[in-house]
Amino acid sequence: MSELDAYDYVLPKDLIAQEPIAERSDARLMVVDRTRQTIEHRNIRDLPEILHSGDALVINDTKVTPARLLGKRVQTGGQWEGLFLSHTEEGLWQLLCKTRGHMQPGEQVELLNRRSREDVMLRMVEKGEGGVWLAFPESDEEVWDLLERVGRVPLPHYIRGGEMVDDDRRRYQTIYARFPGSAAAPTAGLHFTEALMRRLIDKGISPVRVTLHVGVGTFRPIKSETLAEHVMHREWCRLDEAAIERINELRSDGGRVVAVGTTAARTLETASAGGSLEPFEGETDLFIRPGHTFNAVDVLLTNFHLPRSTLLVLVRTFGGDELIKRAYETAIAERYRFFSYGDAMLIV
Repeated sequence: MSELDAYDYVLPKDLIAQEPIAERSDARLMVVDRTRQTIEHRNIRDLPEILHSGDALVINDTKVTPARLLGKRVQTGGQWEGLFLSHTEEGLWQLLCKTRGHMQPGEQVELLNRRSREDVMLRMVEKGEGGVWLAFPESDEEVWDLLERVGRVPLPHYIRGGEMVDDDRRRYQTIYARFPGSAAAPTAGLHFTEALMRRLIDKGISPVRVTLHVGVGTFRPIKSETLAEHVMHREWCRLDEAAIERINELRSDGGRVVAVGTTAARTLETASAGGSLEPFEGETDLFIRPGHTFNAVDVLLTNFHLPRSTLLVLVRTFGGDELIKRAYETAIAERYRFFSYGDAMLIV
């Protein structure tokens, strides 16, 4: 048995949520208490009663980019699919591509907009490391405006095979999303509504913003035999001085740092690698696994994660291996809804 086999589990397919619950805050919430080693069943709407006045609610304000692209190769007429990852200062797009046969530098792809009509032309420039292509869109439009027209919501494959419906443009986005750049939603944040945020603030629970742009590597399973051999994907994140001051102020008064999602946790732990929070802006390849000392996160709100994933490793490292294994077994037995559009867990 390899080290990774310990992070595997069997999930009935019908527990993979294909749609979000009608009212975001009605999602189920499993409260896992590390001190008492207990599991309690609540709902997201109960958070103002569960959390403490004076807690810092750290939210990731990244915005999901409509990054999934469809088109046809001008030279061959073949179908083409791409995922926008980022862009350079020179206006080149970084993409992952899928098509039959081998693409060549200089080839053109005609992108189809969401009405499946021919739109802007994309010229392939070169293929780099990890299969990432550089491509040049033949348009003067600002990148985010262009993607809004030709891009589709990049749903993970386990939701309807990755095929979006119009409602996903709203549903697969947090209410506090601000800065575009994510290839996936920070899914723990999808449970919050404006009304719930007001109730939390009225209770004295303060939202604090960080930014981490979720990369496509988030969904990739660990394929190495050991955790130490896994090459962690890199994601851009930012924690500024104002956020640190607010967190330190609340913590000094006895408040806890509640990370909304693994992305907020990864940002906080990256910025506190030296033992205390310091401003950070740049790429992180932090892999939170057994042996990691948590310097900044006291409480974690998170969805249920894929087997053999870095996110599951993070959650079990934070919550305690046996307790979180028991929590997952309980979630399956109690028919919780799993993954991006599913229910959540609060580890206190």
